[in-house]
Amino acid sequence: MKTTMKKLNIKFLAMAFFMALTLQSCSEDDDPILNAPIISGFEYGIHGEEGHKAYRGKDLHLEAEITAEATVKSISVSIHSHEAEVGEGEVEWDFEQTFTDVKYLVINPTFHEHIDIPATAPAGEYHVEFVVTDELGNTTEIEGHVDILSQVAISDFEMDETVVRGNDIHAEFMIAAVNGIHNITVNIHAHGLTVGAGEEEWHFDQVYEDGFHELTEAEFHKHIDVPATAPAGEYHVQITVKDEDGNTAVYDGHIDVTK
Repeated sequence: MKTTMKKLNIKFLAMAFFMALTLQSCSEDDDPILNAPIISGFEYGIHGEEGHKAYRGKDLHLEAEITAEATVKSISVSIHSHEAEVGEGEVEWDFEQTFTDVKYLVINPTFHEHIDIPATAPAGEYHVEFVVTDELGNTTEIEGHVDILSQVAISDFEMDETVVRGNDIHAEFMIAAVNGIHNITVNIHAHGLTVGAGEEEWHFDQVYEDGFHELTEAEFHKHIDVPATAPAGEYHVQITVKDEDGNTAVYDGHIDVTK
């Protein structure tokens, strides 16, 4: 009798153990571990153009496809720079925002936003961070770099440092203007120079438009005559390039006029 009861107990324990394993297996099947979101097709910069670049005073296009097994809780975007130099009339800029719009708090959303870049933001390379977090706390991050450029830019600038009066000043540089060049103004003047016998006060102010108007890229190459009667001394040179939207790029320098 005892042997029979012992066998029954062993069978009961075996069945209980088997049922526990089965229930545990079912529980695991019912509550699978969900993976972190996957970010693909990440675009940032000027929409439809190759390379990661944008222009200050314009907007930055951001887009990404998100594959999420759990509902998305938030999407964060951060843009900042540690290298861009703040010039005259510019203000240090960075951007940070967490997006919790209803259209993003779903499974597999498509992210699409345009972020305004201030016209006063310093040009240079900026770091972009894109973070997706789901309702379970899973987080995925992707990052990159974008070049923020001026809408009007002067480069490869060359100009004489000194000129003997009666000769000419050589100036040349390259211009890049996204919206097209409107005009180029060259102003040369001095303050407080003594006008000697046989000399006449001199300043130069001219607007160049022919051959430049509406071009997005151009080379400026001019020779400016300095009268033989111009007083010797230091002159301030200011060159302003204006685009069709009124944006400008300015070069400020000096040149010594000698006898």
